Amino acid sequence: MSAERKTETIPQWKQEEVDDIADLIESYSSVGIVNVTGIPSRQLQTMRRNLHGSAELRISRNTLLVRALEQVNEGVEDLTQYVSGEVGLIGTNDNPFGLYKQLEASKSPAPIGAGEVAPNDIVIPEGDTGVDPGPFVGELQSIGAAARIMEGSIHVTEDSVIAEEGEEVSEEAANVLAELGIEPKEVGLDLRGVYSDGVLFESEELEIDVEEYRADIESAAARARNLSVNAVYPTAQTTPTLIQKAEGEAKSLGLQAEVESPDVVPDLVSKADGQVRALAGQIDDEDALPEELRDVEAPAAGGSSEDESTDEETESEADESEADDADDEEDDDGDDGGDALGAMFG
Repeated sequence: MSAERKTETIPQWKQEEVDDIADLIESYSSVGIVNVTGIPSRQLQTMRRNLHGSAELRISRNTLLVRALEQVNEGVEDLTQYVSGEVGLIGTNDNPFGLYKQLEASKSPAPIGAGEVAPNDIVIPEGDTGVDPGPFVGELQSIGAAARIMEGSIHVTEDSVIAEEGEEVSEEAANVLAELGIEPKEVGLDLRGVYSDGVLFESEELEIDVEEYRADIESAAARARNLSVNAVYPTAQTTPTLIQKAEGEAKSLGLQAEVESPDVVPDLVSKADGQVRALAGQIDDEDALPEELRDVEAPAAGGSSEDESTDEETESEADESEADDADDEEDDDGDDGGDALGAMFG
């Protein structure tokens, strides 16, 4: 015996509202549920105007929001778990991280009422309250603030925590905060969840430090490049460095093996000259240095002559520096590639 199927008749205005909400959901790439509890109507309208052009906020009955989400389906119905209390639906073509950042930036300070829970430690800061001497000093002291009359007004002598995070704010504390103009809470649209490109994001997953995230990506990229170079794995980014490293290692090998390559001979000559002069310097005899080398500066690598033009002198100095580097390469057993890699990564 089959059970009789029951259908529910939905009033026309409700179906039209559901269809409008469904159209909104389908119009945006990212759709979320936001908490609007405690936001005054005027401030909510201001927020709605500020979102114009980047996001659309729709407030409706929770039952109709659920119906619309289920009507669209396609995974967006997962947002129904966040539809409770005072909520609204928001749609945007921005990514969920951008939406979260925008909503957080739009929040504004607001006074806290008696009976509300402190969102964080509520502190009355040290300093002059600007209030004339009177009963207010006793009100401050009664809620735990260090206060006294000084120089014709009421001063708080040290930062005073009058309510810790998670505590209920008393009526006395709320009145004192209002008198001092302290607004300890932020009012805005709290994003509960967002559905985008088949993925459901919760607000905690969207709360990231962009600068720290960027630094992590840059560090990972640098390490990947370093690994690629050390593993001799050529890519478009690492091939120039690998070639530079190979060139340095080949040159170092050529110097140590005394290969008479055109690219190495100038450095071999410079190296030999340096060795002769160093050896002569160890002998206590002015004739130790061959006569043809006396009163002659050590030749720069590349065979530069004394009659070269001024413009060429700069190039000779660079070649001489390269020759000195070649001497260091002999001592370091071919560390040119490491130096090149170090230069690339700073």
